[in-house]
Amino acid sequence: QVQLVESGGGLVQAGGSLRLSCAASGRTFSSSAMGWFRQAPGKEREFVAAITWSGFSPFYADSVKGRFTISKDNAKNTVHLQMNSLKPEDTAVYYCAYARNLAVVIGSPDYWGQGTQVTVSS
Repeated sequence: QVQLVESGGGLVQAGGSLRLSCAASGRTFSSSAMGWFRQAPGKEREFVAAITWSGFSPFYADSVKGRFTISKDNAKNTVHLQMNSLKPEDTAVYYCAYARNLAVVIGSPDYWGQGTQVTVSS
Protein backbone atom coordinates (compact mmCIF):
# COMPACT_ATOMS: atom_id res chain seq x y z
CA GLN A 1 0.00 0.00 0.00
CA VAL A 2 1.33 3.38 -1.07
CA GLN A 3 -0.08 6.71 0.03
CA LEU A 4 0.36 9.80 -2.11
CA VAL A 5 -0.26 13.36 -0.94
CA GLU A 6 -0.28 16.22 -3.43
CA SER A 7 0.21 19.86 -2.58
CA GLY A 8 0.95 23.16 -4.28
CA GLY A 9 -2.19 23.72 -6.29
CA GLY A 10 -3.81 27.12 -6.44
CA LEU A 11 -4.82 30.09 -8.53
CA VAL A 12 -2.45 31.72 -11.00
CA GLN A 13 -2.68 34.09 -13.92
CA ALA A 14 -1.93 32.96 -17.44
CA GLY A 15 1.80 33.00 -18.01
CA GLY A 16 2.50 32.38 -14.37
CA SER A 17 4.10 29.45 -12.60
CA LEU A 18 3.14 26.89 -10.02
CA ARG A 19 5.02 24.03 -8.39
CA LEU A 20 3.21 20.87 -7.38
CA SER A 21 4.60 18.31 -4.98
CA CYS A 22 3.70 14.72 -4.23
CA ALA A 23 5.01 12.82 -1.24
CA ALA A 24 4.91 9.03 -1.28
CA SER A 25 4.81 6.84 1.79
CA GLY A 26 4.09 3.25 2.71
CA ARG A 27 5.34 0.13 1.00
CA THR A 28 6.91 1.57 -2.12
CA PHE A 29 8.35 -0.57 -4.88
CA SER A 30 12.11 -1.00 -5.07
CA SER A 31 11.93 -0.10 -8.75
CA SER A 32 9.20 2.40 -9.43
CA ALA A 33 7.98 5.45 -11.28
CA MET A 34 5.87 8.45 -10.39
CA GLY A 35 3.91 10.79 -12.55
CA TRP A 36 1.25 13.42 -12.90
CA PHE A 37 -2.15 13.30 -14.55
CA ARG A 38 -4.83 15.94 -14.81
CA GLN A 39 -8.56 15.98 -15.29
CA ALA A 40 -10.73 18.91 -16.31
CA PRO A 41 -14.52 18.87 -15.79
CA GLY A 42 -16.24 16.64 -18.33
CA LYS A 43 -12.97 15.31 -19.70
CA GLU A 44 -10.98 12.11 -19.35
CA ARG A 45 -8.04 12.05 -17.04
CA GLU A 46 -4.93 12.65 -19.14
CA PHE A 47 -1.27 11.95 -18.68
CA VAL A 48 1.00 14.92 -18.03
CA ALA A 49 4.48 13.76 -17.01
CA ALA A 50 6.35 10.87 -15.43
CA ILE A 51 9.77 9.96 -14.10
CA THR A 52 11.40 6.78 -12.84
CA TRP A 53 12.46 6.76 -9.22
CA SER A 54 15.99 6.03 -10.39
CA GLY A 55 15.87 9.28 -12.33
CA PHE A 56 16.02 7.83 -15.83
CA SER A 57 14.65 10.05 -18.61
CA PRO A 58 11.51 11.96 -17.69
CA PHE A 59 8.60 11.69 -20.11
CA TYR A 60 6.07 14.39 -20.99
CA ALA A 61 2.83 14.79 -22.83
CA ASP A 62 3.19 16.92 -25.95
CA SER A 63 0.84 19.52 -24.51
CA VAL A 64 3.24 20.41 -21.70
CA LYS A 65 6.67 19.86 -23.25
CA GLY A 66 8.89 22.89 -22.81
CA ARG A 67 6.65 24.33 -20.08
CA PHE A 68 6.48 21.69 -17.35
CA THR A 69 9.36 19.94 -15.63
CA ILE A 70 9.08 16.84 -13.48
CA SER A 71 11.74 16.15 -10.89
CA LYS A 72 12.30 13.97 -7.86
CA ASP A 73 13.81 14.04 -4.41
CA ASN A 74 14.63 10.47 -3.42
CA ALA A 75 15.58 11.37 0.14
CA LYS A 76 12.11 12.79 0.72
CA ASN A 77 10.23 10.29 -1.47
CA THR A 78 8.81 13.25 -3.30
CA VAL A 79 8.18 14.17 -6.91
CA HIS A 80 7.61 17.72 -8.14
CA LEU A 81 5.99 19.27 -11.16
CA GLN A 82 7.23 22.73 -12.02
CA MET A 83 4.66 24.36 -14.27
CA ASN A 84 5.69 27.47 -16.18
CA SER A 85 3.95 29.56 -18.83
CA LEU A 86 0.62 28.31 -17.60
CA LYS A 87 -2.40 28.58 -19.86
CA PRO A 88 -6.12 28.60 -19.01
CA GLU A 89 -6.39 25.18 -20.65
CA ASP A 90 -4.04 23.83 -17.99
CA THR A 91 -6.84 24.30 -15.47
CA ALA A 92 -7.66 20.92 -13.96
CA VAL A 93 -7.36 18.75 -10.92
CA TYR A 94 -3.84 17.36 -10.94
CA TYR A 95 -3.27 13.87 -9.60
CA CYS A 96 -0.06 12.25 -8.52
CA ALA A 97 0.44 8.63 -9.56
CA TYR A 98 2.74 5.81 -8.53
CA ALA A 99 3.54 2.51 -10.22
CA ARG A 100 6.08 -0.27 -10.43
CA ASN A 101 7.69 1.15 -13.59
CA LEU A 102 7.45 3.91 -16.16
CA ALA A 103 5.20 2.05 -18.58
CA VAL A 104 2.72 1.20 -15.85
CA VAL A 105 2.61 4.69 -14.35
CA ILE A 106 1.80 6.14 -17.77
CA GLY A 107 -0.73 3.52 -18.80
CA SER A 108 -2.31 2.29 -15.57
CA PRO A 109 -0.90 3.56 -12.27
CA ASP A 110 -1.01 1.33 -9.21
CA TYR A 111 -1.80 4.18 -6.82
CA TRP A 112 -3.29 7.66 -6.97
CA GLY A 113 -3.18 10.74 -4.83
CA GLN A 114 -6.28 12.72 -3.89
CA GLY A 115 -5.66 15.50 -6.39
CA THR A 116 -4.92 19.20 -6.14
CA GLN A 117 -6.76 21.93 -8.01
CA VAL A 118 -4.88 24.14 -10.44
CA THR A 119 -6.76 27.10 -11.85
CA VAL A 120 -5.26 29.41 -14.46
CA SER A 121 -7.06 32.66 -15.13
CA SER A 122 -6.78 34.81 -18.22
